[in-house]
Amino acid sequence: MSDSCATSVREPLERPIARSSRLSHPVAFSAITAIFVLFTAASSAPSPLYVVYQQEWGFSATTLTVVFAVYVVGLIGSLLVVGALSDHVGRRPVLAAAIALEAVALVLFITANDVPVLLLARVAQGIATGAAMTTLGATLVDLNPPHAPGRAGVVNGIAPTSGLAVGALGCGVLVQFAPAPTRLVYALLLGGMALAALIVAGIPETSARRQGGWASLAPRLGVPARLRPDLYSLLPILVASWALGGLYLSLGPSVAVGLFGLGSHLVGGLVVTLLCGTAAVTAFALRSRPTGQVLSIAAVLLTAGTALALAGVEADSVALAALGTVIAGIGFGASALACFGELGRLAAPDERGELFAVVFVIAYLAFSLPAVAAGLASTSFGLHTTTVVYSLGVVALGLMTLGIQRVRSTAGR
Repeated sequence: MSDSCATSVREPLERPIARSSRLSHPVAFSAITAIFVLFTAASSAPSPLYVVYQQEWGFSATTLTVVFAVYVVGLIGSLLVVGALSDHVGRRPVLAAAIALEAVALVLFITANDVPVLLLARVAQGIATGAAMTTLGATLVDLNPPHAPGRAGVVNGIAPTSGLAVGALGCGVLVQFAPAPTRLVYALLLGGMALAALIVAGIPETSARRQGGWASLAPRLGVPARLRPDLYSLLPILVASWALGGLYLSLGPSVAVGLFGLGSHLVGGLVVTLLCGTAAVTAFALRSRPTGQVLSIAAVLLTAGTALALAGVEADSVALAALGTVIAGIGFGASALACFGELGRLAAPDERGELFAVVFVIAYLAFSLPAVAAGLASTSFGLHTTTVVYSLGVVALGLMTLGIQRVRSTAGR
């Protein structure tokens, strides 16, 4: 990783003075939080629809995972190219461009009648989401109220998981009970993006312009040397939690149908919501706990919950699998809170865009690559065997995190 960032904490950049017509910082903070949730909700909305698309267009599980994968390819490419751009040109221009591209993606979803258009929509959505997430995360830290220094870290931990939960559940409800299931959810999200564009036009700019904007587009991942030990120690739990999330968002509805015989599209949304909704509530509930304690909670419960959900699969028990999912969701939420909160607190203002890009690249590689491999494996080895092996991998990473935390705790003493 690059050593280009300074190795000592730099003084925060002076915030540009907001015009009187701009929203106040507290209002802007809430508005940016809502936009963050909106973007992640849009990214999870297709999950309950995958089964519908399969039934209507007759494609295989392998094609389904390709549809899932191209979104992440676009997202990671966006993180690598524009992850640090808002540190140079300002937050508002990057957010405005991301919202415009997301709107294009939603129009493609509305008009999609075959797999190629669906793939194009997911790529565009991935690029837009990647550009938005790093910029939104950095903006939240910029706008963080002085009297609550950890609030931005909490929101950065809560917003992605809560958005995933809202998007999946909301889409599941619409698919089950509303007309035009493959159109309506995207039309509603398009309206939300129009509102988001108006909000971005009214928020204050929080990042001063500086030279190097074009140079920042060269793909690179840079983490200040002083932050690397912290990031390395967080890697196992970051990978484990997001890998589990990838399994639930890509194959979760298929597991509900194929292994448990639950045919309702609402159940497909609930599968994702049990994990991600619980994660969001947990991140909020644990917001005042020390990072070390939160990481231990994350590792223990992510490991135990995944093992319990796996036991439910083996015993053909929906109740046991659901309970395990909720417990794993607590671990997921604790992990997100600890990872984003700690790194956001330690980073200097002009390091945040690039640092969040690194963290999201890691998270979404973990989110996508194992899930794609699982989709391919399910075609060859079956959904049951794939689920078992995948879950055991998450358990192993959780146990590794516990070991690292124990070593760091001993070294600290």
